[in-house]
Amino acid sequence: TGIKNLKIKFNNVFGYFFEVTNSFKDLVPKEFERKQTLVGSERYTTPALKDLENTILGAQDKLNDLEYELFVEVKKKIAERIEDIQTAAKAVARLDVLCSLSLVSERNRYVRPTLNDKGLIKIRGGRHPVVEAMMDGEFISNDTLLDNRKNSIAIITGPNMAGKSTYMRQVALIVLMNQIGCFVPATEADLCVVDRIFTRVGASDDLGSGQSTFMVEMNEVANILRNATSQSLIILDEIGRGTSTYDGLSIAWAVVEYISNKKFLGAKTLFATHYHELTELEGKMNNVTNYCVAVKEKGDDIIFLRKIVRGGADKSYGIQVARLAGLPDIVIDRAKEICDQLSDNDITEKVQKIEVKTDSAGGRKKVTHYDDVDIGQMSLFQNTSEQNVLDELKAVDIQNLTPMDALNTLYRLQSELKNVWQTKDINHGEDTSAKL
Repeated sequence: TGIKNLKIKFNNVFGYFFEVTNSFKDLVPKEFERKQTLVGSERYTTPALKDLENTILGAQDKLNDLEYELFVEVKKKIAERIEDIQTAAKAVARLDVLCSLSLVSERNRYVRPTLNDKGLIKIRGGRHPVVEAMMDGEFISNDTLLDNRKNSIAIITGPNMAGKSTYMRQVALIVLMNQIGCFVPATEADLCVVDRIFTRVGASDDLGSGQSTFMVEMNEVANILRNATSQSLIILDEIGRGTSTYDGLSIAWAVVEYISNKKFLGAKTLFATHYHELTELEGKMNNVTNYCVAVKEKGDDIIFLRKIVRGGADKSYGIQVARLAGLPDIVIDRAKEICDQLSDNDITEKVQKIEVKTDSAGGRKKVTHYDDVDIGQMSLFQNTSEQNVLDELKAVDIQNLTPMDALNTLYRLQSELKNVWQTKDINHGEDTSAKL
């Protein structure tokens, strides 16, 4: 065209167009169609440019159509060999798991455990597989002995941060790793098969359902006592700490009694606690053993040795741990004064006089129903009406519920009805014991 500054541009109004400055508009060919006149230039289009625009703008649609055609074709070919593909996928997945277990076992010096049918969990030099992998230094290993006779319950005492929770979790993980067919992080391990592993660790509330930290803890403990068997492994971390000292100690004591009694449960249990009074149970019950986490005192400071040893701790070192956390010295000093005064009212003598119940005397019975363990608590929210519960029950799609979903739904609806009835009973003074 002889137009030196001829440009092709694009906008959403005209699409693609030629832009020619006024100094060259006399050179514009006749086939150019004027679309817009500006102050210093004019814009044109041509049939050829329109065709090119249609080709470019339609390319994405053509690409999508082509991709879908290829997708349908691939899908048909896969459908023809779906059984072979699924079989291969399962084999590859199994091989992947076995290779992963083999690799991690070799890299981390895991050992092959031996299996027994005597109900024995005996671990020498056990380590926590996750914590060990995260540490730069050497992990302090510990031994474990649990059986169905004299060592079915281990009461573990010691200060915070000493490693009680890590130790208990490592035992649970070693048992779990053994039962999935993996070598275990230990020097030696002789393990029985457990039917379930129950844990009650950590502390958290449930604002959504209006449950306090203590209520959540008690619900979890109740669930364990309902569903555990003599072949289960139970991990309990500081039961009863969310309420008063006497209530918490009493609950923890009763839970240990219940678990230790073979008429009720008799499960192998690791029980970490700051209630040192529970160490009295070793002399009162023939299947309870005391352990503690060793520490070394250096003046007012303590050094955590991370080693589980026989015997019970005589104190929790809570003030020393608070000092490590950075509490002001004035707070630490005042805490020592108060602690010395409270120590004068030691409850150990009272605890020593408690008689352990080893049978069903006193009306104790195995928990089998939710109403046996229900603990009323004021709700933060308005109680659901009976009609709402019935409406929700009618709307449940039974055909598409898994067994676990069905159990959870039933438990939730039952809890909502209890809340409704409890509210009515408080208002009217009625007895609900026969309603559920």
